[in-house]
Amino acid sequence: MSDTVTQSNQPAMRASVATQQGAATPRGLRDILSLEDFEAPARGFLPRPIFGFISGGVETNAAREGNRAAFKEYDFLPRVLVSTRMRHQKTTLFGRTYDLPFGFPPMGGTGLAAYMGDTVLAKVAAELNTVMIQSGASLMPMEKLKDVGSTAWFQAYLPGEPEIIAPLVERVQRAGFEVLVLTVDVQVSGNRENNVRSGFSSPLKPTLRLAWDGMLRPRWTLGTFGRTILKHGMPHLENLGYPRIPVLGNIERQGRSRDGLCWEHLELMRRLWKGKLVLKGVLSKEDVRIARESGVDGIMVSNHGGRQLDSTVAPLRVLPSVVSEAGGMAIMMDSGIRRGTDVLKALALGAHFVFVGRPFLYAASIGGEAGVHHGAKLLREEISRNMAMLGISSLAEMKREFLVPSRGPI
Repeated sequence: MSDTVTQSNQPAMRASVATQQGAATPRGLRDILSLEDFEAPARGFLPRPIFGFISGGVETNAAREGNRAAFKEYDFLPRVLVSTRMRHQKTTLFGRTYDLPFGFPPMGGTGLAAYMGDTVLAKVAAELNTVMIQSGASLMPMEKLKDVGSTAWFQAYLPGEPEIIAPLVERVQRAGFEVLVLTVDVQVSGNRENNVRSGFSSPLKPTLRLAWDGMLRPRWTLGTFGRTILKHGMPHLENLGYPRIPVLGNIERQGRSRDGLCWEHLELMRRLWKGKLVLKGVLSKEDVRIARESGVDGIMVSNHGGRQLDSTVAPLRVLPSVVSEAGGMAIMMDSGIRRGTDVLKALALGAHFVFVGRPFLYAASIGGEAGVHHGAKLLREEISRNMAMLGISSLAEMKREFLVPSRGPI
């Protein structure tokens, strides 16, 4: 891990293509001025169960709301009369230089929210030379996604069963992924009451209520789900390490319990996996220490977007303590990032890279690749403007001294 800016290992043509694609904003996206603006049109496009699944947190939503509130605890202390004309956003992670400090995290059911949603995010990430992480709960086989997403990583949900772990790790390696992310905060399913209220289940149960919700959103029913069925057949959960599960049907999902997953299974993965290994869902510095001693290469500080344990601490609040135990590990963060100011605050507190989830899934649902490009353009431009006004030219300069407590002494 290094903050040194090196020559990008993606062809210069890729950046040019991304620039051209983002240059002309489609008419339907011209009123989208920030990432938060994608939510309202997505609510109007997606059936209630799908939107509820994406937008909701767990129980009282305290953890989800706390993620946003944490960013308000810091203000900026900018410097002036500093030339920033040569500023850039290149970021080096695991020896590879990316053009942006943000990417797309693993999101289950992406193919329900947007037509070929995983492909959309993977292709745009490759064009922008940034990271997309395919979810273990993806509806696309990992091998097909890797074919279109040269910068993609893979994220696994695994039970504490070596007979499941070993074959999946081997499959990910054969598919050509260089980074494997293990999510560790899903010991059991969160109590997502919002899913029950909105009618979401996995698999989706064919009911009159679901049919009615689909009739109310005909553009999604025909343009997303109908087109998927017509061109690709019934989508399935493809990458969990056990038999494929259809997304629609009157069957009970036969998952594997993850409450037995422990450090000895991580050590097995470390022996099997030849690439970079990342843990997602770590908040305690004690766990960071154990991960470092176990040979983990990176930590994604996350509370699952407020979707697992309610009232879990916001990742931004524990970033400094995580960094203090990280040693040479890469530190990444997700949960609650919506603005360029949020990205810069996370970097100032020690993150090397951040991931932004829900807004880009909304963008993919209403605008496909163009929507995701537009969202990335908005966030990139916010970061660039903020860097100029802070007085920095590279993200490596974004240090703790640029922040002050919002209600404390300077």
